[in-house]
Amino acid sequence: MQKRLANWGNFPAVDSDENAFTQEDELRKYVVANTHMIARGNGRCYGDASLGKHSISMLKYDKMLSFDTANGIMDVQAGVTLDQILDIIVPKGWFLPVTPGTKYITVGGAVASDVHGKNHHVDGAFSGHIIDMDVLTASGETICCSATQHEDLFWATCGGMGLTGVITRVKFGLKKIATAYIRQTQLKAKNLEEVIRLFDEYKHYTYSMAWIDCLQKGDSFGRSILIVGEHATPEELNAAQQKAPLTLPAKRKLTLPFNLPSFVLNTFTVKAFNWLYYGKNYKKVMHKVIPYEPFFYPLDAILHWNRGYGKAGFVQYQFVVSLEQKDGLVAILQRISDKGWGSFLAVLKVFGKQDSLISFPMEGYTLALDFPIRKGLFEFLDELDEIVLQYGGRLYLSKDARMKQKIFWNSYPNAGRFAEIVKQYNNNARFESLQSERLSLTK
Repeated sequence: MQKRLANWGNFPAVDSDENAFTQEDELRKYVVANTHMIARGNGRCYGDASLGKHSISMLKYDKMLSFDTANGIMDVQAGVTLDQILDIIVPKGWFLPVTPGTKYITVGGAVASDVHGKNHHVDGAFSGHIIDMDVLTASGETICCSATQHEDLFWATCGGMGLTGVITRVKFGLKKIATAYIRQTQLKAKNLEEVIRLFDEYKHYTYSMAWIDCLQKGDSFGRSILIVGEHATPEELNAAQQKAPLTLPAKRKLTLPFNLPSFVLNTFTVKAFNWLYYGKNYKKVMHKVIPYEPFFYPLDAILHWNRGYGKAGFVQYQFVVSLEQKDGLVAILQRISDKGWGSFLAVLKVFGKQDSLISFPMEGYTLALDFPIRKGLFEFLDELDEIVLQYGGRLYLSKDARMKQKIFWNSYPNAGRFAEIVKQYNNNARFESLQSERLSLTK
């Protein structure tokens, strides 16, 4: 079926022939008979990695295959979404080992992006918790792979943006919890230097992230709120919560029913938002026990929040630089502050070490920012790319919609080996996306 498709940033939007499958045999026949296709989950990545001439929708490939409640092992088809898994595992005392900032992504998408969360410095990325998975390659063969079996395919698929084939099944381990609540601490930081110090001081916490005000200058440059958390114990809950510690009260979700006009987002409104957000922490340190949803998924409470950036859409810009290259983080924040193009959602996290082929994380600081599409934006982001490259960093492929070839090939040290493995399993470049074409990965 011909459809107009866009991912969460609503940029770019393309006409695509979308096909959905419920049986692997049907999918296999389609794969061996077609070219220029890419698998797509729930469309929650921000860029163009899952957009192409032919789209394979995985949303109907959504069966739960098994759940080992004693050992916390989940085996699912790739179209199952994280929210569907959470509804089943949390009441049984288990949680996702790693989760990004939305629960509305598919498991296949989590693997293809090798998603990370607030706990990367402790638990690594999603790939570190996969027991094994099935990948349907361009030849029509389904290969079961893991970190010790068909390792080349496994590591090229984790973070490989769907270019090795269609992920059809994933088995992964879970994290044991005693409640559905998080013991949260929020700390005000007067500037970037202080929040970096606080990250180090609170690195023993499993979960950590910081909101950053990108528009401040002088002594307040990079002022932030650091948020850290741990899974709460039953003893830390109030009396009402202790009656059902693994059950959350139902909450009504808000929705943004239409695209806001582009003029709503400007330097004045971003500054006003930042002032209010920073000011709501009326004390230096605040402690609270909250349900897991507002801690991990605050934006999921507003359906279609992406419409707030207007009809033209937006891009999310996420980069990482090593701990030793903190000056790169400072330089980029300085350029954004000087330009006056702040972001409502500027999130800083610290990554731990990760050995991988093509995954985004490396030990260092990662910053994610939203920029509405406007005149001159891409030229500005090209400038930021050069700074990232200068300081030995890289951009997150799952968020990318406009990076130039040079930046990719010079910033991912294993790009050449990744391309070789893609060519091996993706003969004739059957699997191809707008991103893979733009970066010359499938040409």
